[in-house]
Amino acid sequence: MYPALIIIDMQKGIHSPKLGQRNNPEAESNIHSLLLAWRATQAPIVHARHISRFSDSVFWPNQEGVEFQDDFLPLSHEQIFEKNVPDAFAHSGLERWLHVRGIESLIITGVVTNNSVEATARSAGNLGFNCHVVGDGTFTFDKTDYNGILRSADEVHAMSLANLDGEYATIIKTREALNFLTP
Repeated sequence: MYPALIIIDMQKGIHSPKLGQRNNPEAESNIHSLLLAWRATQAPIVHARHISRFSDSVFWPNQEGVEFQDDFLPLSHEQIFEKNVPDAFAHSGLERWLHVRGIESLIITGVVTNNSVEATARSAGNLGFNCHVVGDGTFTFDKTDYNGILRSADEVHAMSLANLDGEYATIIKTREALNFLTP
């Protein structure tokens, strides 16, 4: 059985200038190539969509930012899970949906690396899924650390992936993810 492709928060709001400087400008292209490959093999696809509880969020309901980006519009047979917290497993039914279908392996991609991607991958690993995060299929933004030092998006991204690798998930590249579709 093919792993499920989980695409996290590929919504229009992620391009808001208020989020700041980002890394990995190739991420959307990589995610889109994964989506097309999963569709071509009819492998399971899950779209996670963030519906924020905070009115200042780029994902606040009933505004353009909450909508899926055009390249990531789910097809009618693809599963959508809405979430109000970073973790796509929390209160969403995702775990049950995967278990009912006998899906044990996951390929996780999307945004934001150190937020929803990391939270979802941690839960996936803790729940016993064989989890892979596509490092070049995620991106993040500059962030000030706890000591007040501004860290670049590349630094935040690398640390987030390091937090996951070997503990909750295996970090892979897009080309490696595509190999999961080879019979």
